[in-house]
Amino acid sequence: MSKAVFYHAGCPICVDAEQVVLEYLDKSKINTEIVHLGTERNRIEEAERAGVKSVPALVIDGNIYHINYGASMEDVKKG
Repeated sequence: MSKAVFYHAGCPICVDAEQVVLEYLDKSKINTEIVHLGTERNRIEEAERAGVKSVPALVIDGNIYHINYGASMEDVKKG
């Protein structure tokens, strides 16, 4: 089973993207974790190591998919 991590910061764009992405991912093929970087600030470095440049972003098996543009990682760090 594939692993996905959906990183977001809680902004309206992120919340909308989260709802859409979760609806369309096949739960029988992919295990998805949601990480709200506004409340889980200790995971910002993890997201950056994974290659996340802006949120919302979806990382599936090491491949990064930036979805729309809600906030840069620099903006997330300022929090």
